[in-house]
Amino acid sequence: MITRQRLAAGICALLATLTAGVAFPAGAVADETDSAASPKVELVLDVSGSMSAKDMDGGSRMAAAKQAFNEVLDATPEEVQLGIRTLGANYHGNDRKTGCKDTAQLYPVGTLNRTEAKTAVATLQPTGWTPIGPALLKAADDLNGGDGTRRIVLISDGEDTCQPLDPCEVAREIAAKGIGLTIDTLGLVPDAKTRDQLSCIADATGGTYTSVQHKEELSDRVGQLVDRAADPVVTPVATEGTAQCTGAPTLKSGLYTDREEFGKQRFYRVDVDPGQELRASVSVGADREVNPDYGVLLRAVTVHGREIVRGEGTGNGRTDVVSTGLRYPKAESDDDNAPAETVCLQVTNSFSAASGVKTTPGLPLELTVDVVDGPSKASDVASFGLGRGWWLLAALVLTGFVAGLLWGWLSRWRLAVWRTN
Repeated sequence: MITRQRLAAGICALLATLTAGVAFPAGAVADETDSAASPKVELVLDVSGSMSAKDMDGGSRMAAAKQAFNEVLDATPEEVQLGIRTLGANYHGNDRKTGCKDTAQLYPVGTLNRTEAKTAVATLQPTGWTPIGPALLKAADDLNGGDGTRRIVLISDGEDTCQPLDPCEVAREIAAKGIGLTIDTLGLVPDAKTRDQLSCIADATGGTYTSVQHKEELSDRVGQLVDRAADPVVTPVATEGTAQCTGAPTLKSGLYTDREEFGKQRFYRVDVDPGQELRASVSVGADREVNPDYGVLLRAVTVHGREIVRGEGTGNGRTDVVSTGLRYPKAESDDDNAPAETVCLQVTNSFSAASGVKTTPGLPLELTVDVVDGPSKASDVASFGLGRGWWLLAALVLTGFVAGLLWGWLSRWRLAVWRTN
């Protein structure tokens, strides 16, 4: 019985100690976001003739959109600069060429005057064509400039009627510019063609697609997306790798975006001082239809081509993004003036485009580079990946064991006293 008490007490003490360690972490990660940059959002609304259909809770799609906009305008965070652009709102005729130019900025992106914005929205009436591609190009120009997050929220009830300017290709071109602009799409009609096109637009820029069939859902979702723009994020920096390590851009710690052609490789350079550790990870996304069975290889090599370490990731057609990473600790040097080592990061992919799918622009690539002070001893890199945390865990286990023994001894002494009395 006493042995059981000791064991239970030891476990309780160990759990209590571990809980205390979790509850009071040693330090917090610094916020690396730029709070001074104002986030920008442009709501792009389809005002084509089909928006007059009355299938949204007994009312028209246009009425549901107006209600959603009014509610969102009331709740928009003060720090968000918001604008509104329309497509198909002004041309009543049947000339396709003219109708496909019908996109206009209803309210400019900037500090929000809620009354003026609501008045502008109230004047909208379902009218013309559905030039989604041209509207996205103009919206990207509206949001140009500044370092804050930029987001387009597109609300539409049908496919683009202005082919061959494919809005999905437009979204890829916008993403290829590396300006960090995200496009979220909302479809008001749950048909397959509309879903496929709006999903493709969102996927190309890392955005989301949502099918909406009720007024409250529309208001809630648009509000969530506008609020999301105000969330602090780390904005990736656009870079351009090279086919060889020679002449590749030298990267510091940070988040970078690039485009990589199918089945090709990109090189980047990172300087690592003695005693530092290079940590790198890469993600390559399939923003269009690709053949199954593909992979991504990330290698750290010397400037002479000798491999230092590598990381590999594979997919089988069920994943849209393949990621991998690596770590390279540079040993300390006895020479205080020892130069930094130039490490070449090589990113290679084995994606292949499906039949009839365009291969340009290349696939979106996101690279994270972190150069930190390395562990003081090589053994710290081991220990099951826990580093110095391994010693902390061992100390906690020992403390729990000793506490259990003391508690068991105390319980036995108290029991002996009780029997004596």
